[in-house]
Amino acid sequence: MTMVSTAAISTAAGAMTDEEVVARVRAGETALFEVIMRRYNQRLFRVTRSILGNDDEAEDVTQDAYVRAYEHLDQFEGRARFSTWLTKIAVHEALARLRARQRLVEIDASSGSIEDAMNLESKIPSPEQDLLTHRTRMVLEAAVDTLPATYRSVFMLREIEGLSTAEAAECLDLSEMSVEVRLHRARSLLRKNIYKQTGAASAGAFQFLGVRCDRMV
Repeated sequence: MTMVSTAAISTAAGAMTDEEVVARVRAGETALFEVIMRRYNQRLFRVTRSILGNDDEAEDVTQDAYVRAYEHLDQFEGRARFSTWLTKIAVHEALARLRARQRLVEIDASSGSIEDAMNLESKIPSPEQDLLTHRTRMVLEAAVDTLPATYRSVFMLREIEGLSTAEAAECLDLSEMSVEVRLHRARSLLRKNIYKQTGAASAGAFQFLGVRCDRMV
């Protein structure tokens, strides 16, 4: 690849669309592919993790997706947005990894992993142990992890990454109706899960005890 400094790449990235970057990479400025990677690292990691449920595997698959996309840039025809095309590659790579894992892992081990995921809520710190914003993030992440994979990937693309229904449908090879149904069910499950996690702590919220009580007295 042509050697270009990170600063130069960042400067060049500012005003360029994805399609302009791709055109220049195709023309020989291969180092500019870093622009694409920096733009979509978070999205690809999130969506692959939503399918695989594992940080390390998601990182590996994200790297594989970039390699696959780079090797097949000539196949990008512009019928969809480049970001959608790239995300779809990542989804397919993650699903292929998941199928390979399922062929190798015994059913008992798989069910154990699911049980572990369902017990994540017990590890979440209480409001007294951490900042409210940190707890909120932990609660949401744990709740999303307990969603069935078919709902989790839809929720991640629509609610976290902000893709439209049509874009999410394209990435996941689903109909728009299926995306809407799965998103509705994901939201419903999350509401129940989050309420379950926070409801038990609600009685202990806003307590007027200790020093504050003594001061008032």
